[in-house]
Amino acid sequence: MNKQKIWEENIKTLSISMSSVVLALLIGTVGFMLLDDAYSFIDALYMTVITISTVGFTEVHPMTSAGKLFTIFLIFVSFGIFGYLASAITRFILDGVFRRNLKDYRIVRSIEKLSGHVIVCGFGRNGRQACIELIAHGENVVVVDSMESSIDKVRLMPELLFVQGDATQEDVLNMANISTAKALITAIPNDAENVYVVLTAREMNSTIKIISRSEMSQSDNKLKRAGADNVIMPDRLGGQQMAKLVAQPDVVEFLDNILLQSTKGVKLEEVSCIDLSACFAGKSIRELNVRDKSGANIIGLKDEGGAYVYNPSPEIVLDKSFHLFVLGNKEQVYNLKQLLVEGI
Repeated sequence: MNKQKIWEENIKTLSISMSSVVLALLIGTVGFMLLDDAYSFIDALYMTVITISTVGFTEVHPMTSAGKLFTIFLIFVSFGIFGYLASAITRFILDGVFRRNLKDYRIVRSIEKLSGHVIVCGFGRNGRQACIELIAHGENVVVVDSMESSIDKVRLMPELLFVQGDATQEDVLNMANISTAKALITAIPNDAENVYVVLTAREMNSTIKIISRSEMSQSDNKLKRAGADNVIMPDRLGGQQMAKLVAQPDVVEFLDNILLQSTKGVKLEEVSCIDLSACFAGKSIRELNVRDKSGANIIGLKDEGGAYVYNPSPEIVLDKSFHLFVLGNKEQVYNLKQLLVEGI
C-alpha cells in the first residue's frame, strides 16, 4: 500500500472514530432524557460526558433501574469507542503520515514565498543532476514529479522543495509558483510530455526561461515552437563529449575543470552590468583596469543585441546592457562585481 493510500485509510479511520464519539454523546443525551423526565438537556449531556469519560462525578438525579442499566451499557460502548479512537490516533502518528504531511504543508508554504526560483520537471537522472548543479550555484529549486518513488528521492535532498503532480497541468505548475519563477527545466524522458509542459509553462509565464530535454532530433523544432528557449539532447551531448575527448582531450578536460569541477576554486561566471557605476560611463575595459584591480579576467561578453563577443578587445566600452563572462576564483569574481557597482 502506498503512502497516499495509507493517508486516506488513516483519515477514514479517524473520521469514523470521531463520528462514533459524537454518536455516543447523542445517544447518551437522548437516552437519559427519555428514561427520566427529570433530566433537562444540559443534565442529560452532563451525565453522558461524565459516563463515557469515566470521570465518575455524582449523578444529577437519583437513577432508576432502567437508568442504571443504560449507564452500564453506555460505559461499555464508550470503552470500545475510545479504544478505537486511541488506536486510530496511534496508527496515524506511528505510520509517519502525520509528520510527512505536516512537512509537506511547510514545503507548500515555503514555495508560496519563493521568487526567482527554478522549477525542474522530472527527477530522473538528468533532472537530478540539474538540481545538484543548481544547488551548487545557490539557486532555489522546486522539483515537480508525479511518481511517488521520485518524490521519495527528492525528500533525501533537504535543499530541494517539491510538488507531486503532473507538470502538464496548470494547477500543479501554479503550486510550484511558476508566476514568479525565473526558469523552468523539463527533463521528462518523453518528448510529447515535454511539449505539453513547455506550452503550459509559456502560456502561464511569458518571460520565464524554458530549457527542455529532447529524446529525438525531430522534436527540437516542436519544442522551440512551443516556447522552449533551449533544447538539450543528452545522447547528442554525450556523444559529442566522448568524441572530443578523443580529438581534443586536454581542451575538454580543461573546460570541464572550470565549468563542472571548479578546480582550485577557479570558475567561469556570468556578471551583469545592469548596476554599472556612473563613473564608468564611456570608459573602455582597458581604462577600468579590471585585471589589476580585481584579479578576474573578462574572457567574453554578450551585448545588447544578444551577440557574443569572444576575447573582447580592451577598447570595448562597457554598457549596462552587457553580460560579462568572467574567469577567476570566488574572491576575484566578487571583487569584480564590487568594482562594477561601486566604481572603486
